[in-house]
Amino acid sequence: MTPQILIVANGAPYGSESLFNALRLGIALHEQGKIELNLFLMSDAVCAALPGQAPAEGYHLRQMLEILLAQGTRIRLCKSCTDARGITPLPLIEGIEIGTLPLLAQWTLAADKVLTF
Repeated sequence: MTPQILIVANGAPYGSESLFNALRLGIALHEQGKIELNLFLMSDAVCAALPGQAPAEGYHLRQMLEILLAQGTRIRLCKSCTDARGITPLPLIEGIEIGTLPLLAQWTLAADKVLTF
C-alpha cells in the first residue's frame, strides 16, 4: 500500500523559509520511494503559484513546485485564500489548481501523515 502524505503550507513565498522547507521536504520524500503526496497551500503560500516570479538569488519556488508536479504531487490552493488576495482569476503555474476546504478535509482524512508548515 502506497503511503499517503499531505503537506499543508501557510508561509509566504520568500517571506520566510517555511514554504521553501515544505517544498524541499516534499521533493525529498519522493526521492525516498513510492508515495502519494498532496500539497495544499493556504494563507500567503498561495502566492507561490503565480508564474513569472524571478527571485534575484537563492532558491526558486516555481522550479521546486514544477519538480513536485513532475513527481506526481497534486497541488491545490485554498480558494478563500486566493479570493482574499485577489489572485483567483489570475493564471497559475501549469498543473496547480484552486482547491476548497472540503477537498482539504478529504485529503486530511485519507492521509497516513499530515505535515504542516
